[in-house]
Formats: sequence, structure tokens, C-alpha cells
Amino acid sequence: MIDTPRHGPRPTVSTEGPQRQLDQRATPELWGRLVASVFAPDGVVEGHSQVSPKSSRAVFLEELEVARTVETSLFPDGRLEPVHLHGVDDTSVHLVLPAERGARLTELGWAEPHQYEDFGTEFMVYGPRDPAELEVVLSIVEESLAYARGD
Repeated sequence: MIDTPRHGPRPTVSTEGPQRQLDQRATPELWGRLVASVFAPDGVVEGHSQVSPKSSRAVFLEELEVARTVETSLFPDGRLEPVHLHGVDDTSVHLVLPAERGARLTELGWAEPHQYEDFGTEFMVYGPRDPAELEVVLSIVEESLAYARGD
């Protein structure tokens, strides 16, 4: 579990919806590696986000069609969507985490609360700027999937 600070200032984030990262984005190559790595594990399925712009990719889980509890999904009224990846023009990730873990990642500079949070479990994680940050972001996505599964 990551507990090291993100270096440098936070990126600029939109103040109007949809929430998106405006600078310090991942390069197209890093973003492509992020997308490929997120969807590589068995049981992880790519789909269209139920709540995000068309350029976003939703992360679904084969074994869970609906959320265990409403706070474990970005779209509690539909299919379980614990994570979605924004397009190459944004590169941030929206996901759910236990509120205290998300607060800790916010303190460390990796995340911030989602602009439209309902349960205090929805967070924006900034796009990775280098390969080391890619590993951190992937680790945070894994935490979110574990949270959705109840692990």
C-alpha cells in the first residue's frame, strides 16, 4: 500500500463538470500503458462508463454485476463501476476507496475528492507523469478493485 508523497504541486483540475485534469497529464505512451495494465488481470472487463464522458473506459468485474454497497461504485444505481479511466486528453482516474484511505492519498498528493461525491468514497487520482508514478496509480486502482470486491 502506497504511503509516499507525490512530488511537486498538484495538477490543475476543472472546477466545472465533468471533473478532469487540465495539466501534468500522462504522456500518450504512459496513458496507453495505464489502460493496458488496468485491463490485463483476469476478471477485469472494459466497458463504457455509465457516468463519464464517452472517451472514458469503465472497469467492470466479471464476478460482481452489482455493488456490495452503494459507496463501492461510481454509479450505485447500475452495474458495479469501481473505476473509470479518462481519455488521453485528461489521463486521470476516478475510483472508489474507503474514505479514510482516500483522505490519506489526498494528503499525500496523489488524489483529491471527486467533485460530485455522494458517499465520501469517490476520488480523482492524477494521471502518472513517469513510470514510477504509473506503478503507484496502478497500485491505487488495485486497492479500489479490492474495496469493491470486499477484500
